[in-house]
Amino acid sequence: MELSIGEEMVLERLSFLLEGEVIRRFAATIGHRALGIVANAMIVWRVPLEEVERVGLIMASFDEVTHCYERPSRQNWPYNLYTVVHSHSRDECRKVAAEISHKTGVEDYQVLFSEREFKKTGARI
Repeated sequence: MELSIGEEMVLERLSFLLEGEVIRRFAATIGHRALGIVANAMIVWRVPLEEVERVGLIMASFDEVTHCYERPSRQNWPYNLYTVVHSHSRDECRKVAAEISHKTGVEDYQVLFSEREFKKTGARI
């Protein structure tokens, strides 16, 4: 049995779910590798605690940054702010890291590239 509803009904149901805060957004997922975006880097930053809010907001403002979050540092791992950048090459990722460093004044960072992907899925509830 095939179920078919029109565009108006789909939009009405999505609006209902958004207004009820059942979903936050509705968006398409793009196959980034098909677009030539093959370099993925997690850039780890050592940021003084009193600067995390200011610096995090600047980092998050970069279009190339897809994730930006704070985590606690550890005894042998001083980095506490993390950004994820996707680009066409590793050199482009390094360039974005340098631009972020220049704009924020944070010079203590490492660019960690993905070597192999074992699993990638969206959040499942």
